[in-house]
Amino acid sequence: MGRRSLWRTEWFLPVSLVTCVIFLAVPEVLLSGLESMGWLAVVFAWLFLVVLGSAVAVVRHAEHLAHHLGEPRGTLILTLAVTSIEVMSVSAVMLHGANNPTLARDTLFSVTMIVLNGMVGLSLLLGGLKHSEQSYNLQGANAYLGLIIPLGVLSMVLPSFTRDAADSPLRFSHQLFLAIFALLLYATFLFLQTRRLKGYFVPDGMPLRVEATAARTQTPSHGPLISALLLVAYMLPVVFLVDRLAVPVDYVVETLGAPAALGGLAMAMLVAMPEGMGAIRAANRNELQRAVNVFMGSVLSTIGLTIPAILIIGGLTDHPVMLGLRHTDLVLFVLTLFLCMVTFSSRRTHLLQGAVHLMLFACFVFFVFAP
Repeated sequence: MGRRSLWRTEWFLPVSLVTCVIFLAVPEVLLSGLESMGWLAVVFAWLFLVVLGSAVAVVRHAEHLAHHLGEPRGTLILTLAVTSIEVMSVSAVMLHGANNPTLARDTLFSVTMIVLNGMVGLSLLLGGLKHSEQSYNLQGANAYLGLIIPLGVLSMVLPSFTRDAADSPLRFSHQLFLAIFALLLYATFLFLQTRRLKGYFVPDGMPLRVEATAARTQTPSHGPLISALLLVAYMLPVVFLVDRLAVPVDYVVETLGAPAALGGLAMAMLVAMPEGMGAIRAANRNELQRAVNVFMGSVLSTIGLTIPAILIIGGLTDHPVMLGLRHTDLVLFVLTLFLCMVTFSSRRTHLLQGAVHLMLFACFVFFVFAP
């Protein structure tokens, strides 16, 4: 790939870097007039779109590295890149302004609802309209759900029923237990996914060699070193600007009295959209297996990696973290897990299943603004 072609492809990088320079040079000027609703909207939209665009680029170059390096290193790099963005986004808002012990919970719950209902529903609906029915590898989906369901219940349902954490953070011993076993289970799954059970995560009947050949044909023309440098170059604006984005998010929640879950929803959109949009396009191309791997893998890394990371950060910075869901959120979360079990109990999907998932996502959005 020539230099001119590379700069044409990576045109968003100068936008990200210029935005960083501006907010580094005059942060007081840009973030001081948030009492004006118009200026608040401009600053939030500016930062949100630049962070989102940079996050999309990070995921894109992580996928390029995954193609170059193969497994298991490729999967590990992609997972760590997405999880890093998620941890940085949640931590920036959690550590900024007044203490909000439910922010991490609201963000992780929102990620789950956006991915497992909004994006899965849209993928199945669009794919069903275009291809009638779509197939995927049932064993892979069951392997994901076999970890998502117990880890999700232990992390976000059980704390609501323990005497010490019904309306307070978990005890240190409970946090330590949860973090250790989530990491161990995720590491075990990653080993099986990339070593022993690779066949579970490719379409039924497709040999692994064919899958590897298809992956190589999608590899970009530039090498792994350029992909790695560009990944780091896009990650730096995310690290810097997500901290600035925390200012308008906190102002909306703390000063304007918006629902507390709104901050979690904003952070969840940053996390879910970069991978999710590519997965929706894959389902529309009748590549449902790739979409299932992305959706399920995103939720599993959120529960298996992000929750332990947030618990550790909260403990080190003396910011308590409350994980237990309450009332409406608890019902929607359990219903979502149950619906996923039903949807992915057959080897083929259709648009009606997508419509049901989208209905649950609409319920989630409604109750964010009308708790």
